[in-house]
Amino acid sequence: MEDICERAGFTRGAFYSNFGSKDELVLAMFQATTDRLLEQIGALLPDLANQPGSLLDAVLGLLDDAAPDQRQWHLISTEFTLDALRNADAARALNEQRAMFREQLTRLVEEITAASNLRLSVPPEQFVRLVMALHEGARSQYLLEPAKVPAGSLEHTFLPMILETVSS
Repeated sequence: MEDICERAGFTRGAFYSNFGSKDELVLAMFQATTDRLLEQIGALLPDLANQPGSLLDAVLGLLDDAAPDQRQWHLISTEFTLDALRNADAARALNEQRAMFREQLTRLVEEITAASNLRLSVPPEQFVRLVMALHEGARSQYLLEPAKVPAGSLEHTFLPMILETVSS
């Protein structure tokens, strides 16, 4: 807590007047990032909703840019996920935040598929979960082996194939 407060330029009292714990701070960071990402995706919809391939490329670009320091963001996210695997309260909070994000992304996928006359052969939420899993795993590989797995390369290669496979 001391390091967080010192780096942010706040006292412990100021921290605790806004957050009850480090978990609350991390969840607020997750929420701010996902809110910004959803807003940016929503802004793309009027022009690209009926062009799923172009929209997918644009969304992947947003994902790459969502956190300016991909390594630091990945470390924070991974550490919190590990904490959630050990701590039931953290798991509940993380699952709630992720569920809200998935629900909003699922609604966007439903809007996109309707606008582009696509039909998914899997439930939209499962498609969203797969996209999230691929992105998170690909980010790990990029951070560990950037020369072999450039940022976004796995997503840009495989998500269009997946979309084509699960849509008609």
